[in-house]
This record gives sequence, structure tokens and C-alpha cells, in this order.
Amino acid sequence: MGALAFYTFIYFVGHFAALGLNIITNKKLLKQRWVGLVSVIIVAIMHGYKIISTTPPSGHDDDTLYALSYFIIFPVAVISAVLFYLNEKDKKDDGSR
Repeated sequence: MGALAFYTFIYFVGHFAALGLNIITNKKLLKQRWVGLVSVIIVAIMHGYKIISTTPPSGHDDDTLYALSYFIIFPVAVISAVLFYLNEKDKKDDGSR
């Protein structure tokens, strides 16, 4: 659960950075949801590289695939699924008006 909270925090950092840029420029340059997702994916790639390139700490018998799937793939998949759901929900709401 800690990894999910970490990646959710990273998402909101990207989201609010894009919102701040849009406010400063007074234009709608970036979509906040997609910038947040891109920031999560970039951090996940760097995190995955670190997991793959280093040896596990002593006392941990977990393999690399477990660490990648539990600490990276699962949180990124959850955040992506929520964003795609909200995007589809917004499309349906706009179409019904």
C-alpha cells in the first residue's frame, strides 16, 4: 500500500504542476490528468530500473519480478485504471448535454 500512496503523491505533483503552468500562462496548455499519469510513468521507469539494477537487501528472498509487479506495476495499473474510468465518465457526461 505504501507504493500506491507514493505513486498517488507523484500523480498529484504532476497534476498540480500542470495546473500551475496553465494558471501562469493563462491558457489551457496541458491536460492535468495526462501530465500526472506521465509523471507517474516516468518515476515508475526510474524505480523499475533501480530495482532491476541493484541486488535485493539481505534477508529478502523475494525475486525481482515480485518487486516489480507489487511495487511498480500494481500501483501504476490502479492509477491508470482510475484515470481512464474518469476520462470515460467525463466523455459520457459531456455527450449527454
